[in-house]
Amino acid sequence: MQLFYLPELSKSSKIAQFSKEESKHISKVLRKKIGDNIVITNGKNFLFEGMVSQISKNECLVNINNIKKRTPLPYSLHVGISLLKSNERFEWFLEKANEIGVTEITPLICERTEKKFINEKRFNKILISSMKQSLKTFLPKLNPLKKLTDFVNMESKNELFIAHCNDSKKNLLIKSIKPNSSNTILIGPEGDFTKKEIEICNQNKFQNISLGDTRLRAETAGIVACHTFSIVNL
Repeated sequence: MQLFYLPELSKSSKIAQFSKEESKHISKVLRKKIGDNIVITNGKNFLFEGMVSQISKNECLVNINNIKKRTPLPYSLHVGISLLKSNERFEWFLEKANEIGVTEITPLICERTEKKFINEKRFNKILISSMKQSLKTFLPKLNPLKKLTDFVNMESKNELFIAHCNDSKKNLLIKSIKPNSSNTILIGPEGDFTKKEIEICNQNKFQNISLGDTRLRAETAGIVACHTFSIVNL
């Protein structure tokens, strides 16, 4: 199955209209014709099945004949993760976290973060692409870049965790997760969080946790965290 994305669709939609760019791709690259079946998501756990009624390099219209509501994740997971020196590695995290399961991502600036800006449009494009590739119907929310100190001061009813390599007492994440719960986890930059940052997070009710005995790259830690939440909620 090939999945397309149109965020403006709702459960009352009867017709799907693709942009000029997407229409050209559908007609010229994918060679879709009138009468062909198309499957679309709006990124909000809805799946729209329809048939091409009109197509050219400038316009593709699909008559929607069936709408399904997919079951959402049984938990919510907000990952606050530092930007990394390598864009490629951060983008790899976005792609894989989306495939595994995440509901919200906030790129962070920490004391040891070297990069201070993001290409939000490109990051969203990567999330959309990985959603379609993995045939998911939910698009995680990508938040604007935020300083760690601002992020941890935000009010939250989630279970709060911070993963770090400091020698302080920590519980394993897998033993700290409650199934079907709402969670926020912090992942630091290359070089980890500073001692001061960890103290600030602890003061804001973030629990120190360990992802295991192995020291992980930041992007790998983010993936391990996402996978751990997924396993606990199977």
